[in-house]
Amino acid sequence: MFKSIVRFSIKKKVFVALATILLLVSGIYSMLTLPIDAVPDITNNQVQIVTVSPTLAPQEVEQLITRVSSSTFLKT
Repeated sequence: MFKSIVRFSIKKKVFVALATILLLVSGIYSMLTLPIDAVPDITNNQVQIVTVSPTLAPQEVEQLITRVSSSTFLKT
């Protein structure tokens, strides 16, 4: 199989050269016309807020601080 490919390539040098040039030109054309999005999509922004209150229980922190802060930030 490999010998026949080599033999064909040696006999048909012009065909192999033209095929190589055609592949090279089509590759360069594809590279130049390929649309590239250089700016990442940042539409889904998320913010993490950590609230700490050593004197309150976790449920109280959620009810008194976290929910109030979350609703305030969602309104803006």
